[in-house]
Amino acid sequence: MPDAAPLPDSTATTRPVRASAVAVVVTIACVLPVFLVGGLAVQMREDLHFSPAGLGLVVAVYFGVGALASVPSGALVERWGGAVVARAGILVSASCLLAVAVLARSYPVLLALLAVSGTANALGQLSSNVLLARHVPARRQGLSFGIKQAAIPVSTLLAGAAVPTFALTVGWRWAFVAAAGAALATLPAVPAQPAQPARRSVRGAGRGTFPLVVVGIAATLAAGAAGALGTFVVDAAVDRGLEPALAGLTLTLGSAACITARVGLGWLADRRSGGHVTIIAGNLVVGAIGLALLAMAGSAPLVIGVLLGFALGWSWPGLMNFAVVQLHPQAPGAATSITQTGVYAGGALGPLTLGPLAAAAGYPTMWLTAAAAMLAAAALMLTATRLLSAQRHPVATRSA
Repeated sequence: MPDAAPLPDSTATTRPVRASAVAVVVTIACVLPVFLVGGLAVQMREDLHFSPAGLGLVVAVYFGVGALASVPSGALVERWGGAVVARAGILVSASCLLAVAVLARSYPVLLALLAVSGTANALGQLSSNVLLARHVPARRQGLSFGIKQAAIPVSTLLAGAAVPTFALTVGWRWAFVAAAGAALATLPAVPAQPAQPARRSVRGAGRGTFPLVVVGIAATLAAGAAGALGTFVVDAAVDRGLEPALAGLTLTLGSAACITARVGLGWLADRRSGGHVTIIAGNLVVGAIGLALLAMAGSAPLVIGVLLGFALGWSWPGLMNFAVVQLHPQAPGAATSITQTGVYAGGALGPLTLGPLAAAAGYPTMWLTAAAAMLAAAALMLTATRLLSAQRHPVATRSA
């Protein structure tokens, strides 16, 4: 069975702005635990006694559980609807945040709670994808998905703001309490929606599932490589002699570029009729050049590399979700769960592989390896494009 055509605008809600806003707050609420741990790691290490390697393991476990939970979460979204699952994700995230504040008295407990919160991320991401697919007109979905994915770097900024606001004043545990309250405060914003009795699946699309798997593998490589930017760029900049304050500023610059690019790519996607996966491949090629520049000495390659790496190498998740939803509007949750698994897998495998490589061979070698992985991801995206094109060709032939 060929992929269905995108949903007509008449099936969408007349309030797409509200739907986009809800998707953003759901995404932020469900991803807060891991970014808050990262932002407050210095203060938390003093109480829970874990090393930077321990922090890397927490992040890897969080995204690893998200990868395992992604496909089941997609099935839940298709069965019960985006609103029901969004509320579930918010409740799981808020419960984990509160549990970290009250119960996390040792590193193993923190690790276990972050593993549980990884399921909230999967629930939140996929439910917000479905909310946008069902409630935003097709002609505006590109921008909506771009704004929604821009919420991820915004979460890192919020986590950074928690350091002077809470950690250095009343203590890091109160930051988690405040975050839990903020997450719960988003519940009334989720629109009411009845449960959907029919379970949707991409299996009925026949070969339509295989290109999604290829995109998911590409996303694993791309996310693992691009995730190294947020994880290692500050330490790598200090390692090459940059002042810590300036090194931190490079991360802020990259985050701002990433936010702008994700929104901009979504805006441009609404003005194209197709070719979105090819655009992702092109972005990854330029992003790989940026990562390779980080292996060079000097401040100019550092700044240019950070801008290219963040603005192009890490700007594609929203466009990927939009492209998948356009190809599988009959089952947006199930379809994006396949590709989102790749993003989570990359988030887990990146720190586990690139961190030890940097420790053993140095940051230049790590950046070049990440660049090679991103180029491989671009090649796989182009392969997926050809598979999708071959899949549509017989349909065109029968229609002629």
